[in-house]
Amino acid sequence: MRNIDNQLLYLLGGLFSVLVIASLIGYLLSLRKQNETIANLNARIRAWWVMCTVSVVAMLIGPIGSVVLFALMSFYALRECITLTPTRRGDHEALFWCFFVILPVQYLLVGIEWYNLFVIFIPVYAFLFIPARIALASDTTHFLERSAKIQWSLMIAVYCVSHAPALLMIDIPGFAGGNIKLVLFMMIVVQISDVLQYVFGKLWGKRPIVPKLSPNKTVEGFIGGILSASLVGAGLFWITPFNPVEAFFISLLITLLGFAGGLCMSAIKRDRGIKDFGAMIEGHGGMMDRIDSLCFAAPVFFHVVRYFYT
Repeated sequence: MRNIDNQLLYLLGGLFSVLVIASLIGYLLSLRKQNETIANLNARIRAWWVMCTVSVVAMLIGPIGSVVLFALMSFYALRECITLTPTRRGDHEALFWCFFVILPVQYLLVGIEWYNLFVIFIPVYAFLFIPARIALASDTTHFLERSAKIQWSLMIAVYCVSHAPALLMIDIPGFAGGNIKLVLFMMIVVQISDVLQYVFGKLWGKRPIVPKLSPNKTVEGFIGGILSASLVGAGLFWITPFNPVEAFFISLLITLLGFAGGLCMSAIKRDRGIKDFGAMIEGHGGMMDRIDSLCFAAPVFFHVVRYFYT
């Protein structure tokens, strides 16, 4: 179990205090009135308790716990992505390699901090291997489409997500032992952006950004959620190597990327005619429904930190 410094203790105390307040509000609302919206709200709050507890325990165990946690998240997200894309018998061997070889190797490279191979393993070697393995099955029906779907699923669910625990491998001068707080910073800012966009949209939203794709995403919700989450990020500068201004603009960057990730995942769901990627998490849909924003934010955040702060 890793040692908990005061900053991390304050951060976790604040995080769980917010959950306690949210739980109390949800309970009081349920006493006053019972409807689908309140029931859904309480289901989401319960899901957040489970997700936050599991995430914090895994991260407090140390780097191994974080790597295992995100590897499991990638596994379930990849399964959801593949489930949405009809496969043929000729794809089964390639999929076996994706789930039980490529995914574990990617996270092994994160765990042993082999950056030079971690950063190219999937985009180069796995991307060349997958179509070659499918071709060996001698099934040419929709070959390009099938290969691209598997490659995209592997890229978004495994490669992009693996950059979150990869933050632990970055050696930042004067910030030794504090990288776990960078992971929490990114996750808090990105997730709270999603929540605040929803809240601002419900309260003041009138103009949909992309009506045909996601009518619930409004201009007002987008602006209010992005800016307020960026201010939250600026307020959390004390757990990062950033100053308040840097924390604000980095938060702005990853919340915009998170919005783009959510939009792209909504496009996939709209194309497949479904509401959620799965039903793994009560009130939250599937794993990919929870990490869609993280998929786009994590790799860019990782490289911004590595390029400017090492």
